[in-house]
Amino acid sequence: MTYKVKDIKLAPKGKRMIEWAERYMPVLMTIRREFTRGKPLRGQMVGAALHVETKTAALVRTLVAAGAKVAITSCNPLSTRDEVASALAKDGVNVYAWRGETNDEYYSNLNRVLDSNPDILIDDGADLISLIHTSRQELIPHIKGASEETTTGVNRLRVMANYGRLKFPVIAVNDSPGKRLFDNRFGTAESTFQAIMGITNTLIAGKQVVVVGYGYVGRGVASRAKGLGAVVTVIESDPIRALEATMDGFRVMRMSEAAKIGDLFITTTGNLKVIRTEHMRRMRDGAILCNSGHFNVEIDIEGLAKLAVRRRNILEDIDEFQLKNGRRLYLLAEGRLVNLAGLKSLGHPIEIMDMSFSLQALSAEYLAKHGRELENRVHDVPSDIDRRVAELKLRALGVGLERLTSEQKRYLTSWQLGT
Repeated sequence: MTYKVKDIKLAPKGKRMIEWAERYMPVLMTIRREFTRGKPLRGQMVGAALHVETKTAALVRTLVAAGAKVAITSCNPLSTRDEVASALAKDGVNVYAWRGETNDEYYSNLNRVLDSNPDILIDDGADLISLIHTSRQELIPHIKGASEETTTGVNRLRVMANYGRLKFPVIAVNDSPGKRLFDNRFGTAESTFQAIMGITNTLIAGKQVVVVGYGYVGRGVASRAKGLGAVVTVIESDPIRALEATMDGFRVMRMSEAAKIGDLFITTTGNLKVIRTEHMRRMRDGAILCNSGHFNVEIDIEGLAKLAVRRRNILEDIDEFQLKNGRRLYLLAEGRLVNLAGLKSLGHPIEIMDMSFSLQALSAEYLAKHGRELENRVHDVPSDIDRRVAELKLRALGVGLERLTSEQKRYLTSWQLGT
């Protein structure tokens, strides 16, 4: 066992933090009990690049209970909780992560995970999988498969597959209904506003909030902003999504116009430079910019720095940029995903990640059994896994499902009966 963390003495606090998270993860704990009995991952080395925080630790401990050895690093330089990383290291996990990694340290830690010669990968953003395909190709024959947690990562992997560059199967956990409909929509929305309010201590009600993108994340963020009393504008390039946002009651316009009115800008697209310098020049004094996409590319941070005549870190996770016209713009958490990168940001609610990481755990089990049989492309989560996690969650919530009668079942599987 090896590790590289900020301070191993933080482990006791980290252990208590993990225990608190596990208290609210009944689905994953049910799966852990099953894994403990059956050991479906015995002899497997799992390499992971995930946000090293409490819910992730619960997943790691579940994989270990299944018989796996785990090597993990963070998928973002600012999202590690040092107490949690230390607690995992103390428990015998190979963990290489600390908050505030440099870019070089970040990639060194990815390589440390790959040095463990993993059989199965769990990725968030696809940096680990990309690194294997570009500079660690000797590991490819050993890998049974991988799973990917986020929209940005799945998009990258689909492009790789389209070009014939993906050399092992990947399960798109992000695209399963059990993840996309709840984690992306409800989890990101709630954690984004918890982070913004925690970092800035400002009111959302009455603000002009501009949500860039109306995918599942953007839908959730826009809905939560509206619920908090904000006046919400949506920016969207897809006509169907723009029409949906309009019919959901949101104002839809181009960024060039929205830039003039926004108090708070939240990017949720997974795309590059959706807020650019021509937009920043039009923004109000005091406008706040933040990102809820995976990578820190959605806001043109380099362009913002060039526009500024003065830059200072005014508060923890708040950088002030004063422009030539005297207006000040505020960037949160260095433009990284605000719901995890901010020091006071805790990530998705525990109950949401109970579902997402249950999907990851069962997908790892599936890859251990069937990875060698799958084509080298991006696969959906098997429907029985998705359904099982939903049923376990409903059971934990005390919600009962209606049962179809035999007559109803016959009707749904026949074509003769009509009016």
